This record gives sequence, C-alpha cells and structure tokens, in this order.
Amino acid sequence: MPSSVPSFADLLEQCWRSAVHLELRDAYAPTERFEAWRRGERIDWADRQSWWHPYDQLITDTVARGVAVRRARIVSEPVSEYIRWEHYVTHANVTAGEDVRWLPRRRATGIPLPGNDFWLFDGALLRVHHFSGDGAVMEDEITADPQTVKLCATAFEAVWEHAIPHHLYAI
Repeated sequence: MPSSVPSFADLLEQCWRSAVHLELRDAYAPTERFEAWRRGERIDWADRQSWWHPYDQLITDTVARGVAVRRARIVSEPVSEYIRWEHYVTHANVTAGEDVRWLPRRRATGIPLPGNDFWLFDGALLRVHHFSGDGAVMEDEITADPQTVKLCATAFEAVWEHAIPHHLYAI
C-alpha cells in the first residue's frame, strides 16, 4: 500500500458522523482464521478475549464517539463457502458496534454500483480497495472526487435500503 494512503485507524479517528463499508466480492484471499473454520474449528463466543481483535476495539471506540459504522455485503446465492464464514464471524463486527446488512445479488440488479469495495468516511472521503483476481488486496486508493463520492454514497444507501439485517439473514 502506498505510504500516501492514511491507515484505516487514522481515517476512523478523523471521522465524526459515519463510516460505511460496501463489500461486493463473494470471496477474498483466505486467512488463517478462514482456514481454521474450514477445518471445523469454531469460535467460543463466550470467551471474548480469545477472539477480540484490535479492529473490534477500534470500531467500539469509534461508535462510542457517536460515529455510525455500517457495513453492507452484496452476495451471490447460494452463498460461497467464504461468505458462510463471513456470516459466522460477523458476530464480532456486530458485537463491536457495526450495523451489518446482506443483499442477495439478484436484488441488486437495478442499483448502479461502483466496481470496487470501499469505505466512505463522513460522506466525503473514500478509501477504495483494489483486489487481485484471487481476492488479495493489491492497493488502497484515497479520493474525495465529488462524482465518485456521490456514486459510492448513493450506491451504499440504495444497497442498505434493500438489504437484510444480519440477524435476519439466514444462510
């Protein structure tokens, strides 16, 4: 990642109203946590210390400052194995304070969507994720271009309006 791109933590610390995240892929590069899940290992949700990560604390601290953190995922159905795992570990996101929704891809046809996943901070600054074909992050891009910000903000809100809250989305 280029050094000119602020860290995610820095961007969240500068955020005062909202941080929204749109995910468009059915799979990302596998992680050790995903591979462990594939082997049948499960998280002991009652033992928070065993799964609580710095990311979770960052979100909790951000929400405590009054920032609304929302995440929407557009997914193909039937869902991929990776999305089944994401659905499982979303318990951590929700516990940290994120509001998460899922939109089946077939319900997204009429929504103009950007080509990449992104985070939008306070409706003004985008952190766009660029992935390789196998789902590895290649680089992140920061932009405040008004047209791009408007497209992404509009797309997120349209997805959010049609998406299913996490606790209601069964896979």
